[in-house]
Amino acid sequence: MITITEKAREKIAEILNESSLTENEKFLRVSVESGGCSGLSYNLKFEDTEKPGDQFFQDKGIKIALDMKSFLYLAGTELDYSDGLEGKGFSFHNPNASRTCACGESFSV
Repeated sequence: MITITEKAREKIAEILNESSLTENEKFLRVSVESGGCSGLSYNLKFEDTEKPGDQFFQDKGIKIALDMKSFLYLAGTELDYSDGLEGKGFSFHNPNASRTCACGESFSV
């Protein structure tokens, strides 16, 4: 399961409200892709189409989809959002990562 902080929930809700999808079609897809300086990188996008094998979770009213491969890397991860002086954006607190890059956008296990 992936959880989200209140700050991340607020930002996700803001983005979803601004999108052209209807309320019942929107969900956040979180995935892992090969790449980045540590070997694996995080990917976030909003979608309206389910894929075979998707795992769905809901936290703080936000529907989250993961494919099975990504679920294995991201189980227990917390998604946060920062809008501070050191930069804006989503960040992942992944207990499965043995190493992360300095920017926090990629990891290895």
